[in-house]
Amino acid sequence: MHLDSVESAGGRLGAVLSAPRSGLVRIGPGGPWLATTPELVRQVLTTPSHFDFPGDVSRSGDLSGSTADTRSGHTVFAPVTPAQVARGSEVFAREWAAALDDHDRTHPRSPYDAMVLLRRPVARSTTAAVLPSIEPSRRDRIGDLVLAWIDALGPVISARRPPGRWSRKRRTEEAARTALEDALEAVPDRDQSAGELAALLAAGIQVPIAAGAFLLAWLGSTGSGDVDPTHAVWETLRLTPPTWITVRVATQDVEVGGQSVRAGAMVFVSPLLLGRRADLVPGDDPSLFLPARWSVDGRRPGAWLPFGAGPHACPGRNLGMAQLVHLAQWGTAHEIELSQRATIDQSRGIAPSPCRFTVAPRREPSA
Repeated sequence: MHLDSVESAGGRLGAVLSAPRSGLVRIGPGGPWLATTPELVRQVLTTPSHFDFPGDVSRSGDLSGSTADTRSGHTVFAPVTPAQVARGSEVFAREWAAALDDHDRTHPRSPYDAMVLLRRPVARSTTAAVLPSIEPSRRDRIGDLVLAWIDALGPVISARRPPGRWSRKRRTEEAARTALEDALEAVPDRDQSAGELAALLAAGIQVPIAAGAFLLAWLGSTGSGDVDPTHAVWETLRLTPPTWITVRVATQDVEVGGQSVRAGAMVFVSPLLLGRRADLVPGDDPSLFLPARWSVDGRRPGAWLPFGAGPHACPGRNLGMAQLVHLAQWGTAHEIELSQRATIDQSRGIAPSPCRFTVAPRREPSA
């Protein structure tokens, strides 16, 4: 079985990938702008005085630095420290092993579901890193509340039309967010508001779950033998970055790439689009999953900005990389096989759906 290519997914992904790579372009007549070169993307992401987050993350789906239903232009999260990364990595390793054991005990003959299996390890390791001052059971409870908010936010983001304030979807999302924020209000020594911390945790949990599932899907569909784990992570983030598009809103009239962008206009940047530029990607066809391409060329991985750039770059980059590299080390030590074709779910970011797989210990090649 295989993972469907992003290029075949159509919809919003297709519209972005088929856009001209000529600088700043419009997507459709009168539609939003799309920055298609690294220089213009950096301009949009690194000048917060000209570009801010959209006001409502429940519609954009971009949790990368936003805070509930307010503008976040003045919110800058401190990067996760090495000590926090070490703590989170330890918890992830323990919880991943436990998740595998739990599945084997309760569903011994069923394939694993990556999007389900990764939930608890990512949630508990992220909360352990971000909330070191509270005891583990409270921390795990907060992780569960973050997952509940992510689940409730999904139908709001994916709705064709904005759900009304008193609709069931909105009320469910508001109740889940309120429960999470109430729990975070009791966290001592925090530098952020409860709403800001909720958004930080949601991004730090939702995105690695999808990225980890994509990683396992790639290893299962292309083979995981003789693959450098770190290079496999970079290829996953290049070809299928879960936050494949980020939205900014112009706060004033500004010129971008020779185009006049009016105040209030939306500008999209897409690490998925940049990750297919031949000038940023060494080796053969950029649409192929080839981790080895990063071992034979001087170009650095990450030039397509999977973690963003500027003051609102992802503060959990190092923690996310640590989680994914551990997962890749496990994956490359086993024979992974997808149980059915994995398609691209575009309902909130992108994720493989379904991502069910079987696993066996890796067989050493015969002499």
